[in-house]
Amino acid sequence: MNTEQLTDKLVSWIKEKVLSGGCQGVVIGLSGGLDSSVLAVLCQQAFPQNTLAVYLPCYSSAEDTEHAHMVASKFAIPIREIVLDDTYQNLLSTLPDFPADPTAGKLAQANLKVRLRMVVLYYMANQLNYMVAGSSNRSELATGYFTKYGDGGVDLLPLGNLLKGQVVALAKSLGIPRPIIDKPPSAGLWTGQTDETEMGFSYEQLDRYLLTGEAPAELKNKIEAMIANSNHKRSLPPVAKL
Repeated sequence: MNTEQLTDKLVSWIKEKVLSGGCQGVVIGLSGGLDSSVLAVLCQQAFPQNTLAVYLPCYSSAEDTEHAHMVASKFAIPIREIVLDDTYQNLLSTLPDFPADPTAGKLAQANLKVRLRMVVLYYMANQLNYMVAGSSNRSELATGYFTKYGDGGVDLLPLGNLLKGQVVALAKSLGIPRPIIDKPPSAGLWTGQTDETEMGFSYEQLDRYLLTGEAPAELKNKIEAMIANSNHKRSLPPVAKL
């Protein structure tokens, strides 16, 4: 399937899922990154009059702000910007700190940002009778590289069967601005954070493993451990059998 056929198939799928759910359009969190940019364009093609992009900076970089608005402008996607810095800081100030290693505390605060964004997206979607579309791809979903009930808490995942490399190819076909395609993938969780540094391997290595099951032993063990440890993220909460 070439990228043009893939685009048509995904646009049709988005439209069918939203309408069959009794909704009228789509809300997406446009982050300034590659995946959300691709998703925004697909949703705009599915619902030209009923797609809303929401940019939710929370101590975000100026580059992300520029890139989010660049995509919205190029593809004529309506966008709302809601700055969450103060809301996030106020929430943090009311929460207790538990004795823990610094890494755990840093990750908890980063996940709070992502969950706060999802609260806002659903607030917008509920008012408009829209669905919330998420931008996670197959590579992220397989390894659990997403926040449970954050960017993982959505109504539909149009990119969920596409490896990162396939999303890049789709971005080029759709005309996503080159600076967005070329910058290192990052969830913007903290200054200098990148996906590949945090995971400890590249998306190219991960995609190859997911396609073939082959990787050097150390890398294979690392990926398989991530998959096993994140099984709970890909399942509904278990219900006790009495």
